[in-house]
Amino acid sequence: MNLFFDIETIPADEKIKEVALAQALSKQNKYQNSKKVTKSKETLYHNTAISGDFGQIFCIGYAIDNQNVEIIKGQEADILKTWWQVADRADLFIGHNIMDFDLRFIFKRSIINKIKPTARHLNLSFARYRNVPIYDTMREWEKWSQSYISLDTLAKALGLESSKDGGIDGSQVYDYYLKKKYEAIYEYCARDVELTRKIYKRMVFEV
Repeated sequence: MNLFFDIETIPADEKIKEVALAQALSKQNKYQNSKKVTKSKETLYHNTAISGDFGQIFCIGYAIDNQNVEIIKGQEADILKTWWQVADRADLFIGHNIMDFDLRFIFKRSIINKIKPTARHLNLSFARYRNVPIYDTMREWEKWSQSYISLDTLAKALGLESSKDGGIDGSQVYDYYLKKKYEAIYEYCARDVELTRKIYKRMVFEV
């Protein structure tokens, strides 16, 4: 079974905001003599959304083979419970930059929330230079070089409609979350999953 997926994340819970900020500030101070620009506390807090150490999963979009895209939403622990039930059937995990972001984020948050992955995928192989059991469209497109390509850019390179066209992008997820525009986030996540499926099929010459 092919499992196409994408996650949307938000910053650390308010209860641990100060801890998350302290860690982010410590990291920034460590590299303050580098060329990196010093960031404000608010920016550092927003950036916790891209780390599974303190950031949270807001939703997970997925599609099994050629089925419709589904969105898992609710409390993070419940999202993870449902995710692993779905993932238990997966032979191949497919997504864009999932080796360095989505899957790592999911595993970290599963440990933090004490949600044990299914036995079949408890020790999922993250071996590089392979496309099983993880097919990362970004890595496969770049053939495991040091280059990076966004989902949006890859879509345009392939002549596909981007999931960002006419909607939000990843940088706006938290703003929409604060405004309680949850459906817009779910729809954006679903578009990413659908686009990933189209890209995968192009890359493996299914279409």
